[in-house]
Amino acid sequence: MVGALTLTACGGSANAKDDAKGGDDSAKTSVAKIAISAKDGATDASINSTGVKVSDGKLTDVKMTVAGSDQAVPGSISSDGKAWKPKEQLERGTKYQISATAKDTKGRTAAANSIFTTVTSANSFIGTYTPDNGTTVGVGMPVSFNFDKAITNRKDVQSHITVTSSSGQKVVGHWFGSQRLDFRPEEYWKAGSKVTMKIDLDGVEGTNGVYGVQKKTVTFTVGRSQVSTVDVNTQTMTVVRDGKTLKTIPISAGSPQHTTYNGQMVISEKFVQTRMNSRTVGLGGEYDIPDVPHAMRLTTSGTFIHGNYWYNKGNPPFGRQGTSHGCVGLADVQGAGGSTPAKWFYDNSLIGDVVVVKNSPDKTVAPDNGLNGWNMAWSQWVAGSAS
Repeated sequence: MVGALTLTACGGSANAKDDAKGGDDSAKTSVAKIAISAKDGATDASINSTGVKVSDGKLTDVKMTVAGSDQAVPGSISSDGKAWKPKEQLERGTKYQISATAKDTKGRTAAANSIFTTVTSANSFIGTYTPDNGTTVGVGMPVSFNFDKAITNRKDVQSHITVTSSSGQKVVGHWFGSQRLDFRPEEYWKAGSKVTMKIDLDGVEGTNGVYGVQKKTVTFTVGRSQVSTVDVNTQTMTVVRDGKTLKTIPISAGSPQHTTYNGQMVISEKFVQTRMNSRTVGLGGEYDIPDVPHAMRLTTSGTFIHGNYWYNKGNPPFGRQGTSHGCVGLADVQGAGGSTPAKWFYDNSLIGDVVVVKNSPDKTVAPDNGLNGWNMAWSQWVAGSAS
């Protein structure tokens, strides 16, 4: 994908003073050899590793612009004068020009130029991933990639993403179809561990003629261990942190007509307030609440654990009966203020915390419905690895 171009300048020395001396040196071209990583005329140049190097000399000046304009691309020459690279990642599908000069040890100048286009969006793929760099997450948080194009060379792509933990836990990737790749250990992450994800997809062919463009290292921290268990039989949720019960909270799970999934569900998003409309989850016009307080997503399909302020004040359901459309509801007030069970749970939860639902008449949640791969046996998880 990225070639090397070596050009030397036309003959002659750098200045008239040297020319006046005559002799063999003035008749020789510079021995400095400049290599621009993107070949002149290339249409698939890297957005990460494009740069300039020189051998037998030092770079004196490098100019990079968006071709056909005066828009400069900032960059810097290394302290030893041997290399130059852009300050920031280049844009995809953009035409650039690089002009570079260097001098050898005798002061003779060499020059090189290249006009090229970086790999286009059509010929490259991007993986949107979670969690983000520098975050602190719960023990259930997997590393999850969603690729913007179908991946056929799954082994090559997976082998260029490595996930390791300071806990020493073995981490394995699993493909859900052709565009999603999740990584997790066999058991939940160890509390307090540091997880490092190395993405080295730049130039990796994901499918025929489509290449990766990402190259970065992402680290995140696993916080304390918190697993909360919802028992539909008792309509209660027990919150356990680092092995100790913090609180048991009355809840209202799904009604007999709209049951709540069983299984291990990971909090993937948090909203102080959000709109919930039944039409978005295929339930027609049964509800449309513009300001659901303290909502935390558990599945892609629309299961949340959230505050409920619209309950019957004369007959509160919490701890008594399931009344929701499949979510787990906690007592709350409109506006997300006050000291309520829902606010307490929201304030004490992290993205990546686990909520386990048991004793519901519903089925177990699908492993790919949200970040819920923990509901798959380890042997099955490993079988879905491509490397």
